[in-house]
Amino acid sequence: MPFHRSALLSLLLLLLLTGSAAAQPAAYISAKKSSGSFPLAVSGKAAPLYASAQDWPGVLRAARDLQADINRVTKTTPTFTIDNVPAGPEVVLIGTLGKSPLIDGLVQAGKLDAAGLAGKWETFVVQVVEKPLPGVARALVIAGSDKRGTIYGIYDVSQQMGVSPWYWWADVPTKPQKALHVAAGRHSQGEPQVKYRGIFLNDEAPALSGWAKEKFGGINSKMYGHVFELLLRLKGNYLWPAMWGNAFNDDDKQSPVLADEYGIVMGTSHHEPMLRAQQEWKRFGKGSWNYQTNEKTLQDFWRQGIVNMGTHESIVTVGMRGDGDEPMSEDSNIALLEKIVADQRRIIGDVTGKPATQTPQLWALYKEVQDYYDRGMRVPDDVTLLLCDDNWGNLRKLPKPGEKPRAGGYGIYYHFDYVGGPRNYKWVNTNPLPRIWEQMHLAHEYGANQIWIVNVGDLKPMELPISFFLDYAWNPARISADQVAAYTRQWAARQFDDKHAEAIADILAKYAKYNARRKPELLDANTYSLATGEWAAVVAEYNALRTRAEAIEKQLPAASQDAYFQLVLHPVLACANLNELYYTVALNREAAKTGQATTNELAAKAKLLYDQDAALTRRYHALAGGKWNHMMDQTHIGYTYWQQPEQNAMPAVQTLTQPITPAATPPTAPAPAAYVSVEAENYSRAMNAGGISWQRLPDLGRTAGAVTTFPVTAAATEAPGGGSPHLEYRFTLAQAGPVTVHAYMAPTLNFPGGSGLRYAVSIDDEAPQLINLHTGLVADNGNRPWEKAVADNILLKTSAHTLAQPGEHVLRFWRVDPGVVLEKLVISTGPLPATYLGPPPTGKR
Repeated sequence: MPFHRSALLSLLLLLLLTGSAAAQPAAYISAKKSSGSFPLAVSGKAAPLYASAQDWPGVLRAARDLQADINRVTKTTPTFTIDNVPAGPEVVLIGTLGKSPLIDGLVQAGKLDAAGLAGKWETFVVQVVEKPLPGVARALVIAGSDKRGTIYGIYDVSQQMGVSPWYWWADVPTKPQKALHVAAGRHSQGEPQVKYRGIFLNDEAPALSGWAKEKFGGINSKMYGHVFELLLRLKGNYLWPAMWGNAFNDDDKQSPVLADEYGIVMGTSHHEPMLRAQQEWKRFGKGSWNYQTNEKTLQDFWRQGIVNMGTHESIVTVGMRGDGDEPMSEDSNIALLEKIVADQRRIIGDVTGKPATQTPQLWALYKEVQDYYDRGMRVPDDVTLLLCDDNWGNLRKLPKPGEKPRAGGYGIYYHFDYVGGPRNYKWVNTNPLPRIWEQMHLAHEYGANQIWIVNVGDLKPMELPISFFLDYAWNPARISADQVAAYTRQWAARQFDDKHAEAIADILAKYAKYNARRKPELLDANTYSLATGEWAAVVAEYNALRTRAEAIEKQLPAASQDAYFQLVLHPVLACANLNELYYTVALNREAAKTGQATTNELAAKAKLLYDQDAALTRRYHALAGGKWNHMMDQTHIGYTYWQQPEQNAMPAVQTLTQPITPAATPPTAPAPAAYVSVEAENYSRAMNAGGISWQRLPDLGRTAGAVTTFPVTAAATEAPGGGSPHLEYRFTLAQAGPVTVHAYMAPTLNFPGGSGLRYAVSIDDEAPQLINLHTGLVADNGNRPWEKAVADNILLKTSAHTLAQPGEHVLRFWRVDPGVVLEKLVISTGPLPATYLGPPPTGKR
């Protein structure tokens, strides 16, 4: 039977739709009635909500949020009753298994199947139940396996109704609906794959701290209530609180009480052991932060941290770094650090009255602490080993496949924001989702699934990457590499509408991609090449994005304007403006060299662009009646070294009192050597073998997409060649002789350990040349190869080859180690033009 073109198109459409749908859970609440659906709100009436007073206070609080959310959507407020016997044709029953008599009664009566709930972690079901109780025809049951399971079920219903988790933090409007119907059946997202999923508010001055002081009187329980609610709506459960001049447990005694009521697991950062903030040591500590000389004082200080914890759900950081997040002194040794951990655990056991193994703990292998681990330091098996990135989104270490499992497991501490070398990055979002996906996919596949926590700086403006990080942590299998774009589109639709979702998602992806090429704080007039037209092309890309974003702004309703400016328009306008500022400064300086008449005009334009940066900040601060004043106070222009300037500073421009020559175009580059440039994703053929396959990583990288191999845990291919996994790139050069292959690689670190990650390359019939990505590279401040790799967001490796004759050739890129990510290849007969991004793609390959 012939397979008709129309059938093929239908199949492709179905695959696209199912692929897109898989990035987010299926919808089960609609404005339209369906067979067996439950009328949550219809014709100006909402089904009453019922819960038990015996349930967790956090559950009852979230149920009141649901009550308010139904009103947000329908302008109808359901009644919420605690402990009264439910009555009426249709009701909503909310409760926790083993805690709520309502839910336990349904299970005992055979009305609700506890399978899939009992004994599970943070799991919920939303289910329509027929005749659940005498006098009740039908009920919508929201039941959880534990406190947060029920809370997540409540907020899942809210999100399904159209209430964004960002309704408060980004002023996302809620689309009104006249009716809400819950589809028949049993709805659940299952058990989260990562047990503890959280964020770290850090580097919070001047933006978050200035905003909180004006709005709440400081970073206190009033502010944290909004943070806790957001975390739970995003299905997160874990928080490291702000600690720049702040002490969560001491600043406001209500903060830890409120966290426990909400259901948030609290911790302290990687360098603040035993639930004591660094600021608490500054306030109450006596003597030096040195266990060798001040053991008793430090023990007493730490003991109070565990006393303060009480019964509040917490993860206790153990170990010790130097005061102020600095390395320990050089004479610190493994025996001393192991003694510190043992003494801390003894304190935990003494204060809690139960074995230390029953209190969750973590040991963060941050910076030099990983070196202690690599040199043999060990902590008890129940302590989670929190592995870390290099502060720039590249994982430093992962568990070895086949390693004996640890009771405490492994976790990841990741960064969307950082203060430190080679440069702070704190201002706007510079974190493309494809790279987050690729690195956290590594973490998941290698078994680091106990804790995922990410440094989010001021929280805003990291809304999209925060959402993605926590959603991916819940179920990594739901979002594959080629579904990241679909995730972004669905996220955009939930904040705005379906009509503009595709375009908004593309803008969100592109501005993060462009910003990641070079963090805004690292930009200067010399970043891109004037001579090759690279600077002009980069600015044109940003300005095209700005034009598109402004066009959508004009089409959105008034209710969406504030959210759109925060989530989309501001970062696009601000970063397009910043890049054009530095481009204009570059043009000005070049014109001044030869006394061009345009010199002064360009200087004046640069000053206008600098002033526009401040105007965009003022516009942001005026949103929603000044709700977000100070949130964009972060300085970002005028860096002279790694630390931020106290205030923005206009880049130096030159002016002339007497121009010398007529205006001229920017200098052109000398004629380059012959070369071929190809984006990695545009290979001619992929050779898969031995269960290893090549995988495109759409949109990952500085210019296009990237490629890697799956599974990422497969053993190395120690002898590449023949039929082993490789990619083929066909290219043509008109001359024979020596050539250089330039491989542009994502700055992945040597996470497995050993001598470094490798790939191999060959041209035509020559033997593959092994290339090590990490020769001389160590993820540490002061290591120039690492500093250049993270600043440039690329690892550039070269190899020398010889073409036997002119004409067509085949370059083969051979897989050796897992985790290697290729972005671009350039084959050249001589020196390449001096550019930042490398030559753009050429013709035939």
